[in-house]
Amino acid sequence: MNRAIRVLVAEDQSAVRAGLVLILGSAPDIEVAGEAADGEQAVELARELRPDLVLMDVQMPRLDGVAATRRIVAEQTADVLVLTTFDLDEYVFGALRAGAAGFLLKNTEAKDLLQAVRTVARGEGIVAPAVTRRLIAEFAAKPMRRSTADPALLDSLTPREREVLSCIGEGLSNAEIAGRLEMAEGTVKTHVSRLLNKLELRSRVQAAVLAQELGI
Repeated sequence: MNRAIRVLVAEDQSAVRAGLVLILGSAPDIEVAGEAADGEQAVELARELRPDLVLMDVQMPRLDGVAATRRIVAEQTADVLVLTTFDLDEYVFGALRAGAAGFLLKNTEAKDLLQAVRTVARGEGIVAPAVTRRLIAEFAAKPMRRSTADPALLDSLTPREREVLSCIGEGLSNAEIAGRLEMAEGTVKTHVSRLLNKLELRSRVQAAVLAQELGI
């Protein structure tokens, strides 16, 4: 991106929020567009400020991060990067269903936080591969999810798009997919965009879960 990535920080603990703002503000290519202390404020500021990305805590007053994520994604006001612990509880699964673009641990190192923001801003929703792969595996293992995946969903995909979807299911980035399938990274981005559109999915993370559910 030629311009700075505009981030809205949604975190109810003022000390944690200040720390996140400090880290994000230290990067020349990232700009803190605003701060929200609860979910309702996050939704309102996303509408008003139209940031590129909302860094969203899961457990917040008035409106939790899952519900706030659902509204922001539905209104297409910003992508959402969810801050979570390693507990992978129903809050996190709910955020995935709501269309969160990625997940990040609260104790992530500053450099990894900045890289995660850049990754999501590029349109690559899967961040922190170790965390995401565990998330995908545990989410896909839930019976309530496994029963909802219809193999017929894949009928609309080309063989190449299926290969890309399979790689997404492994938690691979666009660059890693390009290397494995021996294609340009720009071509991978095109395939990802098309398969998300065909499958009516909001994010790469949802695509990864679908790939796991269908066993491709």
